Amino acid sequence: MIEVAESLADENGISEACRVLGVPRSTLYRARKPPTEPAPRPTPPRAMSAEEKAKVRDVLHSERFQDCAPREVYAVLLDEGVYYCYWRTMYTILTKYDEVCERRNQRRHPTSTRPELRATGPNQLWSWDITYLRGLKGIFYYLYMIIDVYSRYIVGWLISNREAAELAEQLIAETCIQEGIESEQLTLHADRGSAMRSKTVAQLLITLGVSKSHSRPRTPTDNPYSEAQFKTMKYRPDYPKEFSTIKQARGWVREFVQWYNQEHHHTGLALMTPAVVHHGQVEQVVQQRQQVLDAAYAAHPERFVRGKPTQPKLPEVVWINKPKSEHQIIDLAGSAASDSEAGAQAGSRA
Repeated sequence: MIEVAESLADENGISEACRVLGVPRSTLYRARKPPTEPAPRPTPPRAMSAEEKAKVRDVLHSERFQDCAPREVYAVLLDEGVYYCYWRTMYTILTKYDEVCERRNQRRHPTSTRPELRATGPNQLWSWDITYLRGLKGIFYYLYMIIDVYSRYIVGWLISNREAAELAEQLIAETCIQEGIESEQLTLHADRGSAMRSKTVAQLLITLGVSKSHSRPRTPTDNPYSEAQFKTMKYRPDYPKEFSTIKQARGWVREFVQWYNQEHHHTGLALMTPAVVHHGQVEQVVQQRQQVLDAAYAAHPERFVRGKPTQPKLPEVVWINKPKSEHQIIDLAGSAASDSEAGAQAGSRA
């Protein structure tokens, strides 16, 4: 392109040639000027010589100081009346030879895998969690709740005055029987609470043929559907500040689950209720709504400036942490978050 611009510039001028070809004039001028090597940076007069740097490196490599940090070496030599350079300069010399590394054999946090799970229909991916319900005089009740990620349908719940793996096992087993879950059909996602990671629950999931997945530590956004559902519950206008008894708590939650599943029109479900999506009644409701919209359009088409109104479509795929690229998609059949240990420790400079 530069060669073409040069040829046109001889006949029509630089400005006209660059305008026709869409080439900035600065690019043309830069191409005419051959690249030059930058001038070497002058060495400051106060800089250490190569011999002095080599001597410092030899001291750091000595048997006496090979396992000591530069600050320690600097302090020891200073107490002995010896000064080579500041300890930061020692680090600069070591960095040049890639000799600055972690040399302590210390525990490192494992790297947690980001869970990436998807569901294309009900009873493929469930999310569950436990939240507190405040009682009187500092008492708390524990609400266990399982929600279907695709339909947002609350498939199971229970309330107890304690958090225990045995209760979680009971709830999961009864909910799987109620929903007719078959082996290798479902993935159950949860955070890293003690009940979620218990051996009792893990063994039950193996028996049922249910894959398990966990959020990363201290990452509540890895379990968004349960967290959002709990917020919807606790921001209801009739949500009590305190429950007087566990019986009252169970009664209120029972009414909430009925409202949430059967009456709550979810914005993430094209304003369908979770029950409609979970039980496969979407097409019937869409057709009924479309008839109403068609009648409204026929009566007053001038009110619909964007044309004939249509019912929003239900999402085909629902994700927990959708990958940025389709090549990163993890198949739901074997998807589960796992941890891996960090790398090995470095040795001494010697």
